[in-house]
Amino acid sequence: MTEPLPNTPAPRPSGRLLIGLSACVLGLAVAGYAWKGSPSLKPAPAAAAGAPDAEEQAARKQIEAMVDKLAQRLKDKPDDATGWQMLGRSYTVLGRVDDALPAYAKAVELRGNDAGTLADYADALATKNGGQATPESDAIVARALIANPTHLKALALAGTSAFEHTDYATAVRRWEMMAQGLPPDSPDAARLQASLAEARKRGGIAAPTQSAAAAVVVTHAGVSGTVTLSPALAGKASPTDTVFIFARAVQGPRMPLAVLRAQAKDLPITYKLDDSMAMAPNARISGAGQVIVGARISKSGNAIPQPGDLSGESAPVAPGASGVAIMIGSAVGS
Repeated sequence: MTEPLPNTPAPRPSGRLLIGLSACVLGLAVAGYAWKGSPSLKPAPAAAAGAPDAEEQAARKQIEAMVDKLAQRLKDKPDDATGWQMLGRSYTVLGRVDDALPAYAKAVELRGNDAGTLADYADALATKNGGQATPESDAIVARALIANPTHLKALALAGTSAFEHTDYATAVRRWEMMAQGLPPDSPDAARLQASLAEARKRGGIAAPTQSAAAAVVVTHAGVSGTVTLSPALAGKASPTDTVFIFARAVQGPRMPLAVLRAQAKDLPITYKLDDSMAMAPNARISGAGQVIVGARISKSGNAIPQPGDLSGESAPVAPGASGVAIMIGSAVGS
């Protein structure tokens, strides 16, 4: 999305940015591309004043040649998800959004519910639409936030879409979650706070006072504990399998109230689920009488349970409970 935060001008990619992208493509690393205004990524430094256009033009030609080589290589290795995502990001920097979209679509096909890949794809769809969110991009951002409720770029996109639709309360909530994830010394923190102030002003939403902030901390107490894998099932999980840890209300819809994502290699996992990870303002751990905490190992990375997934869950507990132990000890569908 070309304007992820209101009143934020988007810088033109500089020669230094293009040079940095060249190194990125050479290493096939997923990093260092210029998403305009993304608080989740630090922008490349601007080119020095008076830098000759020839340098930028030469860098652009170099990167275009490398991107073409990457595209050619992917014809021979079409299952390289990282390569497809890198290709999409490279096309985005070069302004070739029409070429970026199928690259991102292929990366999503291969990676399933990877939050970063989904957020990149949604961003490109919005860019194609003149920088405005679309129903399709919103749906993809929602998938990204289910996969990783604290993903900064997905939160930026969700907040921006809400702002565009004058849903200022949701915009504030998404951007406040972003603010919690940004390092205190981040150069983007001030810009994010300015955008929050604008959303609060338009929505008539008061900024939190110190006492309110303290109350939020209490509200965020959530549920915490550990997740372990039964030794009897250890041979059925691969290190890179996705682990979903979630809380749902005992009474009411089964939609998760909070979700964490990890990998099987991280087990045993110490977790904490709280209101800052809520998917909707009216569906939070603090508002549930009792919750069940579940954990599932997914080979597909799909947020929806699949036959063969490994799972376990707790007995009902009250919000604020700690030391809630989850043993993953059964197979879905068995």
